[in-house]
Amino acid sequence: MHIQVSGKQIDLSDALKHRVNTHLGNLAERYFDTGLQAQVTFSKARSFFTCDINVKAGRGLILRGEGEAADANAAFDDAAEHIAKRLRRYHKRVTSHARATSRQELSERVRSYVLQPVEEQEHSTPSTAANQTEKEEETFATIIAEQPADIPVLSVGEAVMRLDLAGQNFLLFRNTASRQISLVYRRDDGNIGWLDTAPLEASPA
Repeated sequence: MHIQVSGKQIDLSDALKHRVNTHLGNLAERYFDTGLQAQVTFSKARSFFTCDINVKAGRGLILRGEGEAADANAAFDDAAEHIAKRLRRYHKRVTSHARATSRQELSERVRSYVLQPVEEQEHSTPSTAANQTEKEEETFATIIAEQPADIPVLSVGEAVMRLDLAGQNFLLFRNTASRQISLVYRRDDGNIGWLDTAPLEASPA
């Protein structure tokens, strides 16, 4: 398992780096057969430390854990426990997913954009009706970044698992059952929502 440990404007001791490598290495051996990649980043905000762990475990499977505490070791323990708790929840499915990676369908490659909202002008100037129409037709946001993204082919259960393991708020995927684009997302009440774009069956007359 390749593990990169870094700190943002803080120095990390060799003992802490060794502890991170040992702990994540043991976690990987328990759940995965193949080599993994992990990036662990420490930072300090005011009087506490934060730790962000990102693990790539097979094609498209991302694990993420965040922690904060009064010292760096405790912050790492907090973040690592978040990942371990999620792995325990999906133990059998994560293990089978990692072993079946070579048989999975390839994800669809798409483009992802970052948009910057247009700042509203506090003092607008009088304009003609034609100018006003032109303004209404203008794009509301400006593209400031573009990067590739993947739409994986998953079942709804697999999509929910990936959403939880990665700590994401939403996940776009192609449903293996309907072959249509679907979306799972984290609701404000803690439950998971699912948007399905498969055509609705016509109701009987």
